[in-house]
Amino acid sequence: MAQVKITVRPNGPYRVEAPEGSIDLVDANGTPFDLTGKPAFSLCRCGGSVNKPFCDGTHSKIGFQGAELAVKKNEGSS
Repeated sequence: MAQVKITVRPNGPYRVEAPEGSIDLVDANGTPFDLTGKPAFSLCRCGGSVNKPFCDGTHSKIGFQGAELAVKKNEGSS
């Protein structure tokens, strides 16, 4: 099984690392993005990139603040 690593960067993008050809990234219409030669890429999380879904560094210019830490579900709540 291929190893895929997704890292949440502080106040930045999702960094995806996987062996080339092991990930399919498609848009809402099912059209695939060409990931040839990209064993790692960053996905926009701030919504400001002009190269969506890929990060172009806009997050640092607009002061994006992300929630990086996982939140534990409270016991007894649904």
